[in-house]
Amino acid sequence: MTARALCDSAVGAKSQKLITLGRISGVFGVKGWVKVHSYTEPRDNVVRFAVWTLHQRGVESTMEIEDGRSHGANVVAKLRGVESPERARELIGADIVVERVALPECAPGEYYWTDLEGLEVRTLGGETLGIVDHLVATGANDVLVLAGAPQRLVPFVMGEVIRSVDLDAGVIVADWSLEF
Repeated sequence: MTARALCDSAVGAKSQKLITLGRISGVFGVKGWVKVHSYTEPRDNVVRFAVWTLHQRGVESTMEIEDGRSHGANVVAKLRGVESPERARELIGADIVVERVALPECAPGEYYWTDLEGLEVRTLGGETLGIVDHLVATGANDVLVLAGAPQRLVPFVMGEVIRSVDLDAGVIVADWSLEF
């Protein structure tokens, strides 16, 4: 099992934290559609949300999604009230965010990266390895990047390296050595 930026269905307490799902990256067509650089997995999950909050140059606006889909290597979306390419162009660079509570639940053993960030990682013997700063996807598996000196990288491989994740206690137990 892996930690994913967005899974289809979140375990643990949900907070009011804002989660960035993507960014408006361009204009699509002549009817006000926008291209979206999605951070979700699969990438078209970004258009499953009925409402987006857009953050752009310190301004926040709420936009309803009329339609959206994958289009080749892109995701495109039609936002209510955006009827021209000129209006769509004004939105380029806006971050697309939703509240954490809006994310659907993950399957058992899967976690949103945002829920793992800030958790303490301990060895089987209870020694602290560090705090999860962020995660990276390597292709083979996701990796926990622990803050501190030395910075540690711990593969997020459930069962083999990661023995347990307790979101309520804020602890991940890993079969990992302080020497790594």
